[in-house]
Amino acid sequence: MEFFIANMAPIMFATLVVFLLLGFPVAFALAANGIFYGLIGIELGLFTPALFQALPQRVFGIMANDTLLAVPFFTFMGLILERSGMAEDLLETIGQLFGPLRGGLAIAVVLVGAMLAATTGVVSASVISMGLISLPIMLRYGYDRRLATGVIAASGTLSQIIPPSLVLIILADQLGRSIGDMYRGAIVPGFALTGLYILYVTVLSWLRPKAAPAIPEEARSFVEPNGSRGIPSLLVLMAIAVTAAVSWIVFLMRDNAPVDEKVVLGILVWGAVAFVLAVVNKLLRLGLLSQIAERVTFVLIPPLALIFLVLGTIFIGVATPTEGGAMGAVGAIIMAVMRKRLSWSLLRQAMDTTSTLSCFVVFILIGSTVFGLTFRGVSGDLWVEHLLIGLPGGEMGFLIVVSLMTFVLAFFLDFFELAFIIVPLLGPVADKMGIDLIWFGVLLAVNMQTSFMHPPFGFALFYLRSVAPKEDYKDRVTGKTIAKVTTGQIYWGSVPFIIIQLLMVALVLAFPGMVTHYRHEATGVNPESIVIDFDKAYGGETRYGDDSLPPGAEQDASPEVSNSDEELNNLFK
Repeated sequence: MEFFIANMAPIMFATLVVFLLLGFPVAFALAANGIFYGLIGIELGLFTPALFQALPQRVFGIMANDTLLAVPFFTFMGLILERSGMAEDLLETIGQLFGPLRGGLAIAVVLVGAMLAATTGVVSASVISMGLISLPIMLRYGYDRRLATGVIAASGTLSQIIPPSLVLIILADQLGRSIGDMYRGAIVPGFALTGLYILYVTVLSWLRPKAAPAIPEEARSFVEPNGSRGIPSLLVLMAIAVTAAVSWIVFLMRDNAPVDEKVVLGILVWGAVAFVLAVVNKLLRLGLLSQIAERVTFVLIPPLALIFLVLGTIFIGVATPTEGGAMGAVGAIIMAVMRKRLSWSLLRQAMDTTSTLSCFVVFILIGSTVFGLTFRGVSGDLWVEHLLIGLPGGEMGFLIVVSLMTFVLAFFLDFFELAFIIVPLLGPVADKMGIDLIWFGVLLAVNMQTSFMHPPFGFALFYLRSVAPKEDYKDRVTGKTIAKVTTGQIYWGSVPFIIIQLLMVALVLAFPGMVTHYRHEATGVNPESIVIDFDKAYGGETRYGDDSLPPGAEQDASPEVSNSDEELNNLFK
């Protein structure tokens, strides 16, 4: 019995892991363990029943948490945009733009994945959309199956790190930090990871041309009457827009503005200038832009403008993340109406999915609160703290062990389970060691991406398996028989991208400035250096209750001031 009492915290944690591996729902496994071991702890005298009296107040605190309102808002925004046909339009347009290049379709998938990540924030929606639309096209033109499936699954997981990500909202809430700061910190690693994916596809298509061929001439839709593709006019339009954006950043923004603010506002200016020029060209029928230039502008700019308008208002402090999410949801509905894609059926599907996901998050949060209450009651937080602080290597040793532990647990747990179970235990330890919690949260978010890519339990792989062809089929365009995609090909295709994700974890560890640039707006005031002396009166050396004035002050003192001092003295007496 003494052994059980002394080791109740690790036993409780091990029991939770067993329940999760057996397939019990996460929320109920957390709550059941918390209540069960709480009753045992009360029976053994480890704590009093009064501990559970704090539980109702904590549950109501969860329901009153305004931060969590960002989850349904951003989810709803993404679902409306995705189900109104945005993914199809983006893949078709960017595919035609990059298709003539070797590896162009794969690059298009990565770019569309990044854009869907910034709108949907939901991995399943991104992977399924791109699997249904782009996988048949890539197979039609002879792409290597492992590359095609790997790039689709990996691009879908960008939803975990690129704002406005649901994972970042949950991590910010669990770590007690601002969602806006978490978004600021994650934007550079998110874009850097997108760039690494594109670099990998480019190098592979150069080394193995047959693995990622260009689309043939007959498959290219946007061709000018003279036979050209119209790329020069697109480049000129983009050059004008980029010049305007750079000029805005250099001449109209303050020099010490954060990197993320410059990036977001620069992209907004770039999109606005390009869109206005394209609209003027179309309305006045000037004929200065090619088909591909108009198509790229009218398809890409509106969703990009909505994304960066939402993020921009958050970054510059005009709106909170919750308000930004609400604005994004309204903007998504307006865009769907303008595209004539909004219907009651689509609206109901989006609301049903949003409600389901929001309830899922809240139930897990309530379960983790019950578990955490009992776990701290049996000194589980101290057990974790002593276990991790004593690791060799100090702060770096702690971060390496946490990264490895997260990577291994990601084989069995998804990101919600990791965020609600592991982060509340690790966050206080990291804070006590002086680690920046925003940087720590982004590091965990990049690492948690691998939970969707791990064979054999990665959810992104399951989503892709559900839409990939399981049998040989005849292509409706070419009439050729296309071989099926095997599960082994999907698993092997994910391995290079898991390595890239781990490389990104190493880069965030090695270069903290990728994340900590969010602090550049700080005033530099150390709160510990602020001293408030209540023994002195406002504006002088007079002490309350002391009738004397400093030398030379008699001629400056007015009756009103004297009366005010007398009233204050009487008040404090």
